[in-house]
Amino acid sequence: MTEVHLGQVFHVAGRPTVTEAAAALVAVPDGALVIGDDGRIVYCGERSALPAEFASAPVHDHRPAFLLPGFVDTHIHFPQTYAGDSYGGGQLLEWLEQCIFPSESRLADPEFAQRAAVEFCDRRIAAGTTAAMVFGSAFPHAQDVLFGESRRRGLRMVSGRAIQTVGPASAAALLTSEQDALRLTLEEIETWHAADTGDVATALLHVAIVPRFSLSVTTETLSALGELYDSVRDRGVYVHTHLNENNRPGTGEVDSVKQAFRVDTYLDTYDGKFLPGSSVGGKSLLGRRTILAHCVHCEDAELERMAETGTSIAHCPVSQLFLGSGTMPWKRTVASGVNVAAGTDFGGGDEWLISRVLGDAFKVHINEPGEDGVSMHPAEMLFTGTLAGARALDMEDRFGNFDVGKEADFLVIDPAGTPALAGMIDHGVRSADTGMAFEQTLFALLMGMREPSVAQVYVRGRRIDGNSNGR
Repeated sequence: MTEVHLGQVFHVAGRPTVTEAAAALVAVPDGALVIGDDGRIVYCGERSALPAEFASAPVHDHRPAFLLPGFVDTHIHFPQTYAGDSYGGGQLLEWLEQCIFPSESRLADPEFAQRAAVEFCDRRIAAGTTAAMVFGSAFPHAQDVLFGESRRRGLRMVSGRAIQTVGPASAAALLTSEQDALRLTLEEIETWHAADTGDVATALLHVAIVPRFSLSVTTETLSALGELYDSVRDRGVYVHTHLNENNRPGTGEVDSVKQAFRVDTYLDTYDGKFLPGSSVGGKSLLGRRTILAHCVHCEDAELERMAETGTSIAHCPVSQLFLGSGTMPWKRTVASGVNVAAGTDFGGGDEWLISRVLGDAFKVHINEPGEDGVSMHPAEMLFTGTLAGARALDMEDRFGNFDVGKEADFLVIDPAGTPALAGMIDHGVRSADTGMAFEQTLFALLMGMREPSVAQVYVRGRRIDGNSNGR
């Protein structure tokens, strides 16, 4: 049935770019969000202007809590559910070998994989992550329980098994032959892509092709994955991987990729140009359903190519701080026209909550040197954690804000769950200018929010239970 939710509303309306987000910010201090029986939004606006046709609808009065669009996490690792805050005595490559490959190998145990899937979904719900691009496990049984648990809980998810055909000894349990990598990936697509509804346009579950990163595969694997993606691209299958994360001179990820493949840029390896001299060796993996995580050290030509193809970036400042990977240059990246969305990168990142990612993004980018420093507008922050994520998933027409007709993915944020946040909301100084006052409130909300304030989570108008028993 149609239901009315009351609260203070914030969302970024329409289809703006991040630089247009401030002008598109909608703030309704005494708002109403009306959800139809199909789970779609039929009204968002002032409570006092609520149409008479909804006068008899059941009312959920969340006041003085806030109603925000559900958070979208465009880069998070399922097999690292228990690997947060792992100490490896170094940066990315050492951390992978010392901590992450052994940790991910534990999911070879089906019972452990089941436990991790339940915990992963619990943590997502607690953090208000209604949609996510999930870097998957190498083990098919682990992916099966992840998809199954996500479907049971009613969560949106895109995921794919992590593909590795080469790697160090610590990754031995995660490696497959090239033939098995293709077979298992295709089997996952056939089993789980749109498995919940049978229709990509309405499904909550989708599959991605996920080479771990270029150093985990060969040119032969990249060529085969390009052929595979070309055969399933029109079915709405995704691609997800890492790009330009760590650039420690000589031994970091970026230099290692360039040396191993003898290419001009790291992006070339995903763009079908993975032969020496960046010669074409296969089909491109780039496109509107491709999300590349990190992109800290991109060259201008790489950003231009991503913008041209509609490829999105998952920006993960928390993990970049944790692993010493550097700072993605905000102004230059945004100016290129690439869509930039937020990613936790748990467990390289050690936060599940997207608003914590947005807070670190604000702190990092205001400290960029000289004229590169920028104070992110709170509407830009909200956009990056919601609508930009929906755009990165090529589902902007379905969710991401409160435009009428969209599926109702939203959060009830109660500051009382975090006393320090409640104090800032109730007693913080606000501008006499109404617009600025709204922006100050949104900023305090995003910066001060913690998981206990995520009071309720809804996907497609249905409340999602935050405990392992489901609903």
